[in-house]
Amino acid sequence: MREKVQEALDKVRPMLQRDGGDVELVDVDEEMGIVQVRLTGACKGCAMSQMTLRMGIERFLVQEVPGVRGVEAVP
Repeated sequence: MREKVQEALDKVRPMLQRDGGDVELVDVDEEMGIVQVRLTGACKGCAMSQMTLRMGIERFLVQEVPGVRGVEAVP
């Protein structure tokens, strides 16, 4: 599952990088279906980071990777 999550994040990454941000995979809890990511660059302190996380990254991962139920940002 971790490989599939990383592949999906690699598809999202260019959109974030265009705005000076990025996302890094921290951990995947396969049992719970939770992916932990770290937002970096401009995304780290952006007021819209939660919207990016939920409506962008989480939505895409849930659609692309079977078993993913949610995404959490970690510092």
